[in-house]
Amino acid sequence: MPSANDIRKGNVIRYNNDSHLVMDTQHRTPGNLRAFVQMKLRNLRSGRSADVRFSSTESLEVLTTDRQTLEFSYADRGIYAFMNPESFETIELMEDLVEGCKNYLVPNGKVEVLFVDGSPVQVVLPPSVELKVTESAEGLRGDTSGNVQKPATTETGLVVQVPLFIKEGDVIKVSTSDGSYMGRA
Repeated sequence: MPSANDIRKGNVIRYNNDSHLVMDTQHRTPGNLRAFVQMKLRNLRSGRSADVRFSSTESLEVLTTDRQTLEFSYADRGIYAFMNPESFETIELMEDLVEGCKNYLVPNGKVEVLFVDGSPVQVVLPPSVELKVTESAEGLRGDTSGNVQKPATTETGLVVQVPLFIKEGDVIKVSTSDGSYMGRA
């Protein structure tokens, strides 16, 4: 098993009997004290982050990971189906795994899925997605002083604040990090 010094950002390790993604790592040697490694870890099951300190010689278990780019196919009763575009294999994920990103999933949209020891643990969205506006109030003429915005509902049910010129049927680009409007597609 590798020591804490050998762990890098992006590795998945077993810590407290759970899989954790290493988000950041720093090797420190304070004065005449022993060296240690400070890591920022994210629990892949709960999503919580924590700063953890390990001895630089401490052995850690690195888990086998695999990242696959999959296409979203459909959702049915809490099960989300994704297809591997190379092998055409269908992978079904439960709703709790895609909870934070279900408002950005459109048919044939690509996502990256992180597999740890053969089982999916995390869905990673692209930085932005293109969504079709299904409902939007008409902008009033003369309401254009400043940066006036109105709510618009997209095809996935996500409500986004958009400029007044956006109409129903328009395709807009939405940031997946905060759900904000980025422009027309």
